[in-house]
Amino acid sequence: MMSPKIDEPPLLDVRGLGRTYDVSRPWLARAFTGEGRRIVRAVDGVSFSIPRGTTFAIVGESGCGKSTIARVLAGILPPSSGEIHFAGARLDDRRALLGRVQMIFQDPYASLDPRWRVSSIVAEPLRTEGRLGRAEIQKRVGDLLSLVGLRAEDGSKLPHQFSGGQRQRISIARALSADPEFLIADEPTSALDVSVQAQILNLMRDLQVRLKLTYLLISHNLAVVAHMADRIGVMYLGRLVEQGPKDDILAAPRHPYTRLLLDTVPDVDADDRPRQALAGEVPSPLSPPSGCSFHPRCPFANERCRTEVPADVLVAGSHVVACHAVAEGRLPAGAEKEARRLAPSV
Repeated sequence: MMSPKIDEPPLLDVRGLGRTYDVSRPWLARAFTGEGRRIVRAVDGVSFSIPRGTTFAIVGESGCGKSTIARVLAGILPPSSGEIHFAGARLDDRRALLGRVQMIFQDPYASLDPRWRVSSIVAEPLRTEGRLGRAEIQKRVGDLLSLVGLRAEDGSKLPHQFSGGQRQRISIARALSADPEFLIADEPTSALDVSVQAQILNLMRDLQVRLKLTYLLISHNLAVVAHMADRIGVMYLGRLVEQGPKDDILAAPRHPYTRLLLDTVPDVDADDRPRQALAGEVPSPLSPPSGCSFHPRCPFANERCRTEVPADVLVAGSHVVACHAVAEGRLPAGAEKEARRLAPSV
């Protein structure tokens, strides 16, 4: 992975991003019952930045808002609040991102049109741009298929003739066809067999170096995140509760949720270390807890945690935590975890 230049602005800078959904019942039904509107805050005031050529990974349990962030940044969903800056410029018109940002979806079985030939799937962004002629598009498609480890001749086949890993390679080729600077990868290996996950991850890393790409990686798999990321953001119920350099997060997590999340990762070299179970369920986003949203599951919560939303606290370098217990120094001595030698579970 390439290192960002000194004083170079981040390629992506997200400030206070929010995304809400109105899930209210129809007006007439609410009029009879006196029920008010029901608003879900899927993403609530999220801020982060990604330097050019690096990978920022967002990790968390299902339903925490990770994929919503991905879809907002890809232009699939509009933001409800906040600002998005790309290459130093604020994005007021989402069309400014066309071609510069592409997305790799989770399920290669669902994201490829089964009726289209592979050549047509990969060429679709090129045809939309309208810059190249037919012969140039054909050559570009062949080059892209070769770049992701397939043959140019595979362009004549249909998606059902490929394995899951090969289909994800086709999805990556399609994403690269518009020469993007920024790729959003939403659980890119979770639908694949364990035996091919590492191949796709290594392909993505090789392409990042070769093409100077910047990644936002969405994942629930800490082993994948440890393999790919430069920085990690830990998300819980729509908010980033901790973010920082990968090595800092994995070696010395500060937020109680991050610590409990890491305790769920098997470690054959430390099977006798004390572990604490991640108790309870993620609360419903329709009725989130007051104060810190993690306090019903947190072993260190007090009254302030139940009533006051924690602000971000800079704990070291660029390591940021939103936690009253951290800010007040209430965590027990020696609570930091040992560094984990995580590797992709492939």
